[in-house]
Amino acid sequence: MIKVSVLYPYAEDMSFDMDYYLGSHMPMVAERLGDALKDSSVDQGVAGGGPGQPPPFAAVGHLVFESVEAFQTAFAPHTAEIMGDVPNYTAITPTMQISEIRL
Repeated sequence: MIKVSVLYPYAEDMSFDMDYYLGSHMPMVAERLGDALKDSSVDQGVAGGGPGQPPPFAAVGHLVFESVEAFQTAFAPHTAEIMGDVPNYTAITPTMQISEIRL
């Protein structure tokens, strides 16, 4: 199994509309990816490691697939639509990481 994590770095002067992300963006992503998507979750950053530190990420979205190939096959036809929706909830440029789930 693999996890695709989409990380939105925190910046004090940037906003992130979590209501839109949870209520519109993630449901649209799940619908487009269909049965290839095995699980998903969203983390909202609340703090950094030390007292009073901001979180390193405003939000992180996680998508789980059987394999990198399953992700690429499901995502490719919808890339423009999914990425085109990002400005509806943030101006933050996301970073994507694909990881193998080990535990």
